[in-house]
Amino acid sequence: MNKILKEQFFVDDLSADQKAVIQDINDYIQKGVDGDQHAVAIIQGAAGTGKSVVLMELVRKYMTDQQFKTALVVNHPELYKAYQDLGESIPNLNVKSIRRPTALINDAQKNHKKYDIIFVDEAHLLYSKSEPYAHYRGENQLTDLMELAKVVVVVYDFAQVFQSKMYWDQDLLFQTIDQHPYKMFDMNFQYRMVASDQQVAWMDALTDQKPMKAFPDDSDFEFKMFDTAGALFEQIKKRNHEVGMSRVVATSGFPRIDGRHNVEMDTFSLPWDEWDPQRTHWAKREGSITQVGTIYTLQGFDLNYVGMIIGPSFGYDPKTDTMTIIPEKYSHKEIFKKRKDRQFSKEEYQAFIANVLNVLMKRGKYGLYLTAYDDALRARLMEINQDALGE
Repeated sequence: MNKILKEQFFVDDLSADQKAVIQDINDYIQKGVDGDQHAVAIIQGAAGTGKSVVLMELVRKYMTDQQFKTALVVNHPELYKAYQDLGESIPNLNVKSIRRPTALINDAQKNHKKYDIIFVDEAHLLYSKSEPYAHYRGENQLTDLMELAKVVVVVYDFAQVFQSKMYWDQDLLFQTIDQHPYKMFDMNFQYRMVASDQQVAWMDALTDQKPMKAFPDDSDFEFKMFDTAGALFEQIKKRNHEVGMSRVVATSGFPRIDGRHNVEMDTFSLPWDEWDPQRTHWAKREGSITQVGTIYTLQGFDLNYVGMIIGPSFGYDPKTDTMTIIPEKYSHKEIFKKRKDRQFSKEEYQAFIANVLNVLMKRGKYGLYLTAYDDALRARLMEINQDALGE
């Protein structure tokens, strides 16, 4: 098995918190499998809390036990590749039981298949509306999965919702579960980053549009501000040469220049990440150092260092001393796709865009290098972080 994937998804020395959650979910699954109702186990936690580690421990236990009819589904194409790689390394696990949700639902409904347990990672990416272009003609993928399994184990992070077609909040989740039995398993401990709680809170405050403060200097997590994206990229290349898995990422909104839709800022100009059918996921490919990562290639993955370019849809309000979010400048239109069943407010669209930035900033285990396209926002971040300026 690839060493990088093993380190991210399989932990030899689980914490007491993780062990306790796993034991509680095990007890719930056993009751659900023996019961006569369709039950839901909800693993909830923010980015970096080790949700996928807990899920993989459950997958190894149940999906290698022939007495259970099981499946693992994920709607993220890069994470799907990673799970296929992981599945091949686990003795007695049938890799064909790792599916995209639409494929599993359509196959099971056509062939009248039923399951004991279906595991769902990144369940906030399940469709909550019909998507015929993606061959999903149901109304809600969680509803369909619940009909197919005695127990559905879902991993949710509502702060990672950033598209209308995959919209979820707690109200919609409970409405979907309806009268079925369920139990929440909360994970509120940070494992990905070596950052302190105060440093994680700084990232949350920035994207929540709260008054700005200097980044706390109270851990080994490395934070640096850069006045140019070019200098940030040089530092990321240096880190990538030293320890690997270091990439530049950005939010949407960069204008087209001479027909190019690159991320362009000062001396920096690189293309966006590209979907590739090969099994190696984006963050592991050598060539991705010369591309700019997005939520579509990095959600669910760890990097060592992140070079974050805050895009043009984020500005600065000197009156409130806060970062502002400007949906009109966000160029990725999937986020604004209309739905027949509900309307979204400007504030909700702002929350989608904020979630993208928040998730990307938290991809790096050991460090965050930061710059901003907007001159006023960048200047203010540089000003309050004088002690953390890039070399």
